[in-house]
Amino acid sequence: MKKLQVVLIGFGVAAVAGLYLLPKVVVDNEATGEKMESGAEAPTAMSESHENELSSQNRVQADQLIVQFRSAPTVEEKVAAAQVLAGIYKEEGLFDSAAYYWTEASTLFPANLFLAEEAGKANYDAFSFALDKNKVEVLAEKTRTFLTKVLDKDPTRLDLKSKIAMTYVSSSNPMQGITLLREILEKDPKNEEGLFNMGVLSMQSGQYDRAIGRFEELVKAHPQNIQGQFYLGVSYFESNEKNKAKVQFELVKKMTDDPMILESIQGYLDQL
Repeated sequence: MKKLQVVLIGFGVAAVAGLYLLPKVVVDNEATGEKMESGAEAPTAMSESHENELSSQNRVQADQLIVQFRSAPTVEEKVAAAQVLAGIYKEEGLFDSAAYYWTEASTLFPANLFLAEEAGKANYDAFSFALDKNKVEVLAEKTRTFLTKVLDKDPTRLDLKSKIAMTYVSSSNPMQGITLLREILEKDPKNEEGLFNMGVLSMQSGQYDRAIGRFEELVKAHPQNIQGQFYLGVSYFESNEKNKAKVQFELVKKMTDDPMILESIQGYLDQL
Protein backbone atom coordinates (compact mmCIF):
# COMPACT_ATOMS: atom_id res chain seq x y z
CA MET A 1 0.00 0.00 0.00
CA LYS A 2 1.36 3.39 -0.96
CA LYS A 3 1.97 5.93 1.75
CA LEU A 4 -0.74 8.58 1.68
CA GLN A 5 0.12 12.19 1.13
CA VAL A 6 -1.85 13.43 4.12
CA VAL A 7 -2.10 17.13 4.85
CA LEU A 8 -3.70 18.95 7.74
CA ILE A 9 -6.71 20.93 6.66
CA GLY A 10 -7.84 23.31 9.38
CA PHE A 11 -8.22 22.71 13.09
CA GLY A 12 -10.75 20.91 15.25
CA VAL A 13 -11.13 17.94 12.92
CA ALA A 14 -10.41 14.35 13.79
CA ALA A 15 -6.88 13.46 14.79
CA VAL A 16 -5.60 13.71 11.25
CA ALA A 17 -2.13 14.74 12.37
CA GLY A 18 -1.63 11.28 13.85
CA LEU A 19 -3.51 9.40 11.14
CA TYR A 20 -0.82 6.78 10.66
CA LEU A 21 0.00 6.50 14.34
CA LEU A 22 -3.48 5.23 15.16
CA PRO A 23 -4.15 1.51 15.59
CA LYS A 24 -5.25 -0.15 12.36
CA VAL A 25 -8.85 -0.81 13.35
CA VAL A 26 -11.25 -2.48 10.95
CA VAL A 27 -13.83 0.24 11.32
CA ASP A 28 -16.77 -1.28 9.48
CA ASN A 29 -16.26 -4.88 10.49
CA GLU A 30 -18.85 -6.07 12.96
CA ALA A 31 -16.42 -8.62 14.37
CA THR A 32 -14.96 -7.14 17.52
CA GLY A 33 -12.87 -10.03 18.74
CA GLU A 34 -9.84 -9.24 16.62
CA LYS A 35 -6.58 -8.38 18.31
CA MET A 36 -5.93 -4.66 18.00
CA GLU A 37 -2.59 -2.92 17.78
CA SER A 38 -1.94 -0.69 20.72
CA GLY A 39 1.62 0.20 21.58
CA ALA A 40 0.31 2.63 24.18
CA GLU A 41 2.60 3.43 27.06
CA ALA A 42 1.63 4.38 30.58
CA PRO A 43 0.52 8.02 30.69
CA THR A 44 2.72 10.56 32.36
CA ALA A 45 1.91 14.02 33.59
CA MET A 46 1.94 16.56 30.79
CA SER A 47 4.65 19.12 31.23
CA GLU A 48 3.47 22.32 32.79
CA SER A 49 6.26 24.27 31.16
CA HIS A 50 4.64 26.75 28.82
CA GLU A 51 7.60 28.78 27.67
CA ASN A 52 6.64 28.49 24.01
CA GLU A 53 7.80 31.38 21.92
CA LEU A 54 5.03 33.84 21.15
CA SER A 55 5.17 36.60 18.59
CA SER A 56 6.47 39.89 19.95
CA GLN A 57 3.01 41.47 19.73
CA ASN A 58 1.55 38.87 22.09
CA ARG A 59 4.57 38.20 24.30
CA VAL A 60 4.23 41.34 26.43
CA GLN A 61 0.51 40.83 26.99
CA ALA A 62 1.01 37.15 27.80
CA ASP A 63 3.74 37.92 30.34
CA GLN A 64 1.45 40.39 32.08
CA LEU A 65 -1.44 37.93 32.09
CA ILE A 66 0.74 35.13 33.49
CA VAL A 67 1.71 37.38 36.40
CA GLN A 68 -1.96 38.28 36.86
CA PHE A 69 -2.99 34.63 36.73
CA ARG A 70 -0.46 33.63 39.39
CA SER A 71 -1.07 36.54 41.75
CA ALA A 72 -4.78 37.32 41.31
CA PRO A 73 -6.50 37.52 44.71
CA THR A 74 -9.78 35.99 43.51
CA VAL A 75 -10.72 32.88 41.57
CA GLU A 76 -12.73 35.01 39.14
CA GLU A 77 -9.68 37.06 38.22
CA LYS A 78 -7.55 33.95 37.77
CA VAL A 79 -10.15 32.43 35.46
CA ALA A 80 -10.43 35.64 33.44
CA ALA A 81 -6.65 35.78 32.94
CA ALA A 82 -6.51 32.08 32.05
CA GLN A 83 -9.21 32.49 29.39
CA VAL A 84 -7.39 35.34 27.68
CA LEU A 85 -4.08 33.46 27.84
CA ALA A 86 -5.70 30.39 26.30
CA GLY A 87 -7.00 32.53 23.45
CA ILE A 88 -3.56 34.00 22.77
CA TYR A 89 -1.87 30.62 22.69
CA LYS A 90 -4.56 29.12 20.45
CA GLU A 91 -4.26 32.04 18.05
CA GLU A 92 -0.58 31.20 17.60
CA GLY A 93 -1.18 27.47 17.27
CA LEU A 94 0.33 26.61 20.66
CA PHE A 95 -2.41 24.14 21.55
CA ASP A 96 -0.71 22.53 24.55
CA SER A 97 -0.51 25.88 26.30
CA ALA A 98 -4.06 26.83 25.36
CA ALA A 99 -5.25 23.52 26.80
CA TYR A 100 -3.25 24.09 29.97
CA TYR A 101 -4.93 27.41 30.75
CA TRP A 102 -8.45 26.23 29.89
CA THR A 103 -7.79 23.23 32.16
CA GLU A 104 -6.68 25.55 34.94
CA ALA A 105 -9.80 27.70 34.48
CA SER A 106 -12.14 24.71 34.60
CA THR A 107 -10.36 23.25 37.61
CA LEU A 108 -10.94 26.51 39.48
CA PHE A 109 -14.68 26.39 38.63
CA PRO A 110 -15.45 22.66 38.30
CA ALA A 111 -19.23 23.12 38.19
CA ASN A 112 -19.09 25.56 35.27
CA LEU A 113 -20.06 23.60 32.14
CA PHE A 114 -18.92 26.34 29.75
CA LEU A 115 -15.39 26.13 31.15
CA ALA A 116 -15.54 22.31 31.10
CA GLU A 117 -16.53 22.32 27.43
CA GLU A 118 -13.83 24.80 26.46
CA ALA A 119 -11.23 22.81 28.41
CA GLY A 120 -12.37 19.63 26.68
CA LYS A 121 -12.21 21.18 23.22
CA ALA A 122 -8.80 22.72 23.90
CA ASN A 123 -7.39 19.42 25.11
CA TYR A 124 -8.87 17.76 22.02
CA ASP A 125 -7.13 20.29 19.77
CA ALA A 126 -3.83 19.53 21.51
CA PHE A 127 -4.56 15.78 21.31
CA SER A 128 -5.22 16.07 17.58
CA PHE A 129 -1.73 17.39 16.89
CA ALA A 130 0.22 15.44 19.53
CA LEU A 131 2.64 12.77 18.33
CA ASP A 132 4.25 11.66 21.60
CA LYS A 133 2.35 8.60 22.85
CA ASN A 134 2.37 9.61 26.49
CA LYS A 135 1.13 13.10 25.67
CA VAL A 136 -1.59 11.65 23.45
CA GLU A 137 -2.86 9.50 26.33
CA VAL A 138 -2.83 12.35 28.84
CA LEU A 139 -4.61 14.76 26.50
CA ALA A 140 -7.14 12.09 25.48
CA GLU A 141 -8.00 11.40 29.11
CA LYS A 142 -8.45 15.10 29.86
CA THR A 143 -10.63 15.51 26.78
CA ARG A 144 -12.87 12.68 27.91
CA THR A 145 -13.05 13.95 31.48
CA PHE A 146 -14.17 17.45 30.57
CA LEU A 147 -16.45 16.63 27.63
CA THR A 148 -18.15 13.74 29.42
CA LYS A 149 -19.12 16.18 32.15
CA VAL A 150 -20.97 18.28 29.55
CA LEU A 151 -22.35 15.27 27.67
CA ASP A 152 -23.81 13.83 30.87
CA LYS A 153 -25.92 16.99 31.20
CA ASP A 154 -26.82 17.15 27.51
CA PRO A 155 -26.67 13.75 25.72
CA THR A 156 -27.77 15.39 22.44
CA ARG A 157 -24.31 16.92 21.96
CA LEU A 158 -23.16 14.52 19.27
CA ASP A 159 -20.30 16.87 18.36
CA LEU A 160 -18.76 16.28 21.77
CA LYS A 161 -19.46 12.54 21.61
CA SER A 162 -17.56 12.41 18.31
CA LYS A 163 -14.50 13.99 19.89
CA ILE A 164 -14.65 11.57 22.79
CA ALA A 165 -14.90 8.71 20.30
CA MET A 166 -11.74 9.78 18.50
CA THR A 167 -9.74 9.84 21.72
CA TYR A 168 -10.49 6.15 22.20
CA VAL A 169 -9.30 5.23 18.71
CA SER A 170 -5.69 5.86 19.69
CA SER A 171 -6.10 4.03 23.01
CA SER A 172 -5.79 0.38 24.00
CA ASN A 173 -9.53 0.04 23.33
CA PRO A 174 -10.03 1.51 19.84
CA MET A 175 -13.28 -0.36 19.21
CA GLN A 176 -14.93 1.72 21.94
CA GLY A 177 -14.37 4.75 19.76
CA ILE A 178 -15.74 3.00 16.68
CA THR A 179 -18.82 1.96 18.67
CA LEU A 180 -19.45 5.56 19.73
CA LEU A 181 -19.14 6.79 16.14
CA ARG A 182 -21.62 4.15 14.98
CA GLU A 183 -24.04 5.26 17.69
CA ILE A 184 -23.74 8.84 16.44
CA LEU A 185 -24.52 7.82 12.87
CA GLU A 186 -27.46 5.68 14.01
CA LYS A 187 -28.99 8.75 15.64
CA ASP A 188 -27.97 11.14 12.87
CA PRO A 189 -26.97 9.41 9.60
CA LYS A 190 -25.83 12.72 8.11
CA ASN A 191 -23.75 13.80 11.10
CA GLU A 192 -20.80 15.71 9.67
CA GLU A 193 -18.16 14.80 12.23
CA GLY A 194 -19.32 11.20 12.46
CA LEU A 195 -19.11 10.62 8.71
CA PHE A 196 -15.79 12.42 8.42
CA ASN A 197 -14.18 10.53 11.28
CA MET A 198 -15.39 7.15 10.04
CA GLY A 199 -14.02 8.02 6.61
CA VAL A 200 -10.63 8.99 8.02
CA LEU A 201 -10.46 5.80 10.08
CA SER A 202 -11.33 3.73 7.02
CA MET A 203 -8.45 5.40 5.18
CA GLN A 204 -6.09 4.75 8.05
CA SER A 205 -6.92 1.04 7.99
CA GLY A 206 -6.55 0.86 4.20
CA GLN A 207 -10.27 0.31 3.56
CA TYR A 208 -10.53 2.87 0.79
CA ASP A 209 -13.74 1.43 -0.62
CA ARG A 210 -15.45 2.06 2.71
CA ALA A 211 -13.78 5.45 3.00
CA ILE A 212 -15.22 6.41 -0.39
CA GLY A 213 -18.70 5.48 0.81
CA ARG A 214 -18.37 7.58 3.96
CA PHE A 215 -16.91 10.60 2.19
CA GLU A 216 -19.48 10.42 -0.61
CA GLU A 217 -22.23 10.52 2.02
CA LEU A 218 -20.44 13.38 3.74
CA VAL A 219 -20.02 15.64 0.72
CA LYS A 220 -23.56 14.93 -0.45
CA ALA A 221 -24.95 16.18 2.86
CA HIS A 222 -22.22 18.78 3.50
CA PRO A 223 -20.77 19.86 0.13
CA GLN A 224 -18.72 22.69 1.67
CA ASN A 225 -16.71 20.31 3.85
CA ILE A 226 -13.37 20.72 2.10
CA GLN A 227 -11.69 18.10 4.26
CA GLY A 228 -14.19 15.51 3.12
CA GLN A 229 -13.93 16.62 -0.50
CA PHE A 230 -10.14 16.33 -0.37
CA TYR A 231 -10.06 12.93 1.29
CA LEU A 232 -12.66 11.63 -1.14
CA GLY A 233 -10.19 12.46 -3.89
CA VAL A 234 -7.40 10.72 -1.96
CA SER A 235 -9.59 7.65 -1.46
CA TYR A 236 -10.40 7.50 -5.18
CA PHE A 237 -6.68 7.82 -5.91
CA GLU A 238 -5.73 5.02 -3.53
CA SER A 239 -8.49 2.83 -5.02
CA ASN A 240 -7.01 3.41 -8.49
CA GLU A 241 -10.16 5.18 -9.66
CA LYS A 242 -8.07 7.68 -11.57
CA ASN A 243 -10.80 9.47 -13.50
CA LYS A 244 -12.89 10.04 -10.40
CA ALA A 245 -9.79 11.16 -8.48
CA LYS A 246 -8.90 13.71 -11.15
CA VAL A 247 -12.42 15.14 -11.26
CA GLN A 248 -12.54 15.30 -7.46
CA PHE A 249 -9.16 17.02 -7.09
CA GLU A 250 -10.09 19.57 -9.77
CA LEU A 251 -13.27 20.29 -7.81
CA VAL A 252 -11.32 20.85 -4.59
CA LYS A 253 -8.93 23.21 -6.40
CA LYS A 254 -11.90 25.45 -7.13
CA MET A 255 -12.94 25.44 -3.48
CA THR A 256 -9.75 26.73 -1.87
CA ASP A 257 -6.74 28.97 -2.32
CA ASP A 258 -4.80 27.37 0.53
CA PRO A 259 -1.29 26.83 -0.89
CA MET A 260 -0.65 23.70 1.20
CA ILE A 261 -3.81 22.00 -0.02
CA LEU A 262 -3.20 23.06 -3.62
CA GLU A 263 0.37 21.74 -3.49
CA SER A 264 -0.81 18.40 -2.18
CA ILE A 265 -3.53 18.19 -4.85
CA GLN A 266 -0.99 18.93 -7.56
CA GLY A 267 1.19 16.13 -6.22
CA TYR A 268 -1.65 13.69 -6.76
CA LEU A 269 -2.59 15.09 -10.17
CA ASP A 270 1.00 14.73 -11.35
CA GLN A 271 0.70 11.00 -10.69
CA LEU A 272 -2.52 10.54 -12.63
